[in-house]
Amino acid sequence: MTEPVSVTRGGGVATVRFERPEAMNSLDIATKESLLAALQDVAEDPAVRCVVLTGSGPAFCVGQDLKEHVRLLQEDAAALWSTVREHYNPVVRLIATMDKPVVAAVNGVAAGAGAAFAFAADLRYVADTAGFNLAFAGVALSCDSGSSWSLQRLVGVAKAKELLFMPRTVKAAEAAELGLATEVVPVDALEQRVAEVAAQLAAGPTLAYGAMRRALAFSAGHPLTESLAHEADMMDRTGTSADHAAAVAAFLAKERPTFTGH
Repeated sequence: MTEPVSVTRGGGVATVRFERPEAMNSLDIATKESLLAALQDVAEDPAVRCVVLTGSGPAFCVGQDLKEHVRLLQEDAAALWSTVREHYNPVVRLIATMDKPVVAAVNGVAAGAGAAFAFAADLRYVADTAGFNLAFAGVALSCDSGSSWSLQRLVGVAKAKELLFMPRTVKAAEAAELGLATEVVPVDALEQRVAEVAAQLAAGPTLAYGAMRRALAFSAGHPLTESLAHEADMMDRTGTSADHAAAVAAFLAKERPTFTGH
């Protein structure tokens, strides 16, 4: 039986892939548990210096598996609502805060929590046939998976409310205009383009990328004085790194630096 989430590694890149194409990569409990375990594994693996999140088949991820949702509403509602704290929240924290860059390769529709997972990534390369849908209001639910935090930062408060209150599929071209997509790529070129970007990031100063992620997240919720202090902490952290020493030595030698991620 195929695992609902797979992980492949190579060249410092780990690709975490939803493997339920027959269900549009919707999130039942088994998939959420597999995704969380996969993300914990790659986050802790020092050999992994960039993570790619993508889907198999026609969808990236359409969010909660509504068939399981209906069954749990009837049989075990407590288990259903606990999934936000037990699965969605830690998944998004890992995507957004692990000490290495995360790239979403949005190969097809990303809806609900699936869209929010993509928004939590650093970069979103979107197939020209793909799109985003903040589908929560359609099933009379609030938003989750960090979408209340990430969406307004990407598109502004007013547009975020529009997309949440009146859900629709935002196609790739519009997603790029709104800032939801880093780049729109022909669907048959998506895998190659993301591989190029991931290889570039995996060869970069991983510790510095992690510090930048932390600095941006911290500054989003703190005033200037505290953000400046946090930046100084991150500068201390990266200034003593082997990668910084290598970069300085390469600069003096007029050579291109080779980073190890330490």
